[in-house]
Amino acid sequence: MVDYGHLLEFGAFITPSAASPEAPVLLSQVAEAAGLDLVTFQDHPYQPAFLDTWTLMSFVAARTETIRIAPNVLNVPLRPPAVVARAAASIDLLSGGRFDLGLGAGGFWDAIEAMGGTRLTPGQAVTALGEAIDVIRELWRTDERRGVFTDGKYHAVHGAKRGPRPAHDIPIHIGAYKPRMLALTGRKGDGWLPSLGYMKPGDLARGNAAIDEAAASVGRDPREIRRLLNIGQLAADPNEFAERLARLALEDGIGTFIIAADDPNLLQRFGEDVAPAARELVAAERGRQGTAAASVRSAAALAARRDGIAYDDVPAGLRAIEPGDFDYADVRATYMRGGRPGLVLQPSSAEQVAEALAFARRHPELPLAVRSGGHGISGRSTNDGGIVIDLRRLDEIEVLDVDRRLVRVGPGARWAQVAAALGEHGWALTSGDYGGVGVGGLATAGGIGLLAREHGLTIDHLRAAEVVLADGSLVRADASTRPDLFWAIRGAGANVGIVTAFEFEAREVGQVGYAQLAFQVDDVAGFLEGYGRIVESSPRDLTLFLLTGGPRPGQPQVVQLYGVVDSDDPDTIIARLQPFAELAPLVQQSVQLTTYAQIMANADLGPQHGAGEPHSRSGLIEHITPAFAATVERMLRSGAVPFFQLRAVGGAVADVAEDETAYAHRSANFSVAALGSNPERLDAEWRTLADHVDGMYLSFDSSERPERIAEAFPPATLERLRRVKAAYDPTCVFRDNFAIEPAESDAA
Repeated sequence: MVDYGHLLEFGAFITPSAASPEAPVLLSQVAEAAGLDLVTFQDHPYQPAFLDTWTLMSFVAARTETIRIAPNVLNVPLRPPAVVARAAASIDLLSGGRFDLGLGAGGFWDAIEAMGGTRLTPGQAVTALGEAIDVIRELWRTDERRGVFTDGKYHAVHGAKRGPRPAHDIPIHIGAYKPRMLALTGRKGDGWLPSLGYMKPGDLARGNAAIDEAAASVGRDPREIRRLLNIGQLAADPNEFAERLARLALEDGIGTFIIAADDPNLLQRFGEDVAPAARELVAAERGRQGTAAASVRSAAALAARRDGIAYDDVPAGLRAIEPGDFDYADVRATYMRGGRPGLVLQPSSAEQVAEALAFARRHPELPLAVRSGGHGISGRSTNDGGIVIDLRRLDEIEVLDVDRRLVRVGPGARWAQVAAALGEHGWALTSGDYGGVGVGGLATAGGIGLLAREHGLTIDHLRAAEVVLADGSLVRADASTRPDLFWAIRGAGANVGIVTAFEFEAREVGQVGYAQLAFQVDDVAGFLEGYGRIVESSPRDLTLFLLTGGPRPGQPQVVQLYGVVDSDDPDTIIARLQPFAELAPLVQQSVQLTTYAQIMANADLGPQHGAGEPHSRSGLIEHITPAFAATVERMLRSGAVPFFQLRAVGGAVADVAEDETAYAHRSANFSVAALGSNPERLDAEWRTLADHVDGMYLSFDSSERPERIAEAFPPATLERLRRVKAAYDPTCVFRDNFAIEPAESDAA
């Protein structure tokens, strides 16, 4: 007798009849309405009386909402595993994570061979299935960048592209009866799926023992493997039926019962009468015996846990992703930086943010990162071995007041989504130059974007913020309520709390001109000077950024300009851009009349798989002087700076008083950023710019030098920030993102 403690599930095994093609779809809907968990279909491609299983499953997925779908089981000899991987991931994505994958080694070899398949011996078929499972799982690992290469005897792939990644960790259930198949199930399967009608007394116990032994041989907990069973109607009376299922669960470890039935009335009784009664009987007996529930994480996942984290103390209901979890690969890194956090928490409300922060406070020795979109160049939204509070589920966008153009935006929303939502009303908020950036990081650091000279920084449109403080309290900050906190949020928000909602006042922005220009430049210093001179003398409706890198041997130097003219008049747009065309020969140009939302729709909003550790330095300058331009040209020639950018600020940014926000360098007309792979070389070259640079833009600087704080904030601003820090975070809970030391006295 064995009970693995699995939560009981109930499903249907429906004939994929081609004679009445709508019937299996309608039966699937009946199964869903009856509360069943799973609907499955046999896969016999050589049977003309049956619909194609993949096509049917796709159709059923589209016509249902909650029930999971699976083949029972897939005929692997006629389904190349690389194609299976992509098809399974596709159905899973399209259905919202409702697909399970049942696999079989073959059988009916005459029919398989007649359709072009290869006849295999039983031993060969087991080996081939094991290889297929490896290929499928490897193709689902999209965190790896290189193609998939396997050298199996029966299934080999050579550079196959990975992906798409499924919506969830698709379990692989194996139809198995003989010793070698049972051993394969124990080593590689997530479930065992036999049919009761093919089994003799004692076969379930012998199968479980073989699977458990094989699982233990590779370090797996046998409870990781769900035991599924295809059954017929075991009794006419629902109570007697439930009693028989309860015995199979408690004595033979079955966790999922799948009834083979094409009778809608039987499916309804199975879901509404038999399943609840069986669950009740099993729950009562487990309570008497003290049977432990099966762990939701595998032995391998538990082994991947990092030291020093009380994983079992994570608050109930708070989504937690651990290093051994399927989703971990999609949350550990940022856009440009690899990471290996010990735990990623994904709250879905301000209250859960407070719970996540309380959990982090119980681990004061661990790094703490707060992430909105994960694009930040500085890389403070991931870490190694610490805790990440990932705000991506707080992504709502709501219009509060149409007349005021007042909108409420969650920190986990991406700027592409915000631009699209505001664009429906003819509104916009300046927000960087890439739609994949998260709202939270940008809206607390500054927000230098493609509308900056016309409309200011992102923080200049912030009217209120809802904040979780270091002590876990939820507060509101605006110009009249906690004005000191509101001041600090706008430029140094990462030091004083976690913003869970922003209230912005958007601007009316219609069609704009979007320019992308590339120049062949012989005199880089002269071009930089000209760019700066033209930008400063241009009307505010022009915001143009400059991008270049070091020269390449044998190739001309190319400098790119891109940005916005906030006008819907083509003549005005061309007039604003014409002076730049006189600086150097144009080698490529694109000027479009478009919308801000379309410009910001330039991002892949999917998972980020950054690797390594990029290094960046940032500064702010008032003017591009000849000395500054000459120094930049020398720096580019050094080869230490493959990425160099100037962003136009000035204009409306300078309309805000320097002491009105924690972002204080309002007189700067340009933001400077340089990236390199070697931090020592980058720092050495950057020091040559030190005399020309005043201040920095936090989001673009990865340096951890202690003096960077004084560089980022003028003395008066820094002193005020220290007082605010002492009031709202005196113990420095928020210490891992350009941490400001609190003032010694908290009298402020």
